[in-house]
Amino acid sequence: MSNEQQNRERSLRILLVDDHALFRAGIASLLAFRQDVEVVGQAENGQEALELARRLQPDLVLMDLHMPGMDGIEATRQIRSELPEVKVVMLTVSDQDRDLFEAIKNGAHGYLLKNLEPEELFEYLAGVSRGEAPISRLMATKLLSEFAAQASRAKEPSASEPSGELTPREREVLKLVASGATNREIAAALTLTENTVKNHLRNILEKLHLENRVQAAAYALKMGLNE
Repeated sequence: MSNEQQNRERSLRILLVDDHALFRAGIASLLAFRQDVEVVGQAENGQEALELARRLQPDLVLMDLHMPGMDGIEATRQIRSELPEVKVVMLTVSDQDRDLFEAIKNGAHGYLLKNLEPEELFEYLAGVSRGEAPISRLMATKLLSEFAAQASRAKEPSASEPSGELTPREREVLKLVASGATNREIAAALTLTENTVKNHLRNILEKLHLENRVQAAAYALKMGLNE
């Protein structure tokens, strides 16, 4: 097997979804020369994205938000419901709180704004392969602010909270997740390997019945683990 074939086998398979053909073409061109990603399909609306996701089984869908017909929120909800192993990351011009919260609530793995630089996009995509949730800094700030506000409004302890099931090390990892640290930063802070951090995160999500690290951060803030 050639090196190129081996690299393609390890690449992140991406479905692009946007109603502007020129934008899709631009992103596809940016990614065409990278060996760590592969654009396997393109769609111009949510319905087409759902159909292509069923057929192509991509690793990641880069999803626009506002499109005619089925929008990105509904498409995300349906894709995540039918294909839970497929990650969906919003790539949009909207920095509205409501759009951000609706996307995350409906299963989006991340939320990126279209004004990011190409190198930032490449780094975010590499983060997806490492199990990280790509969120533009502005939107991450909005999320953490909202989670913190929710936490202050709901401080009453609940007998059914599963936080006691976490080991001390898992609680340390979760606290760093809530601070916005990447897997690499968590590994450095706790003197662990990135693979060990991934294993801890997987266990945390399973124990708390959560879907992704964004929800884990919200849980940590609600329980006051960031204090």
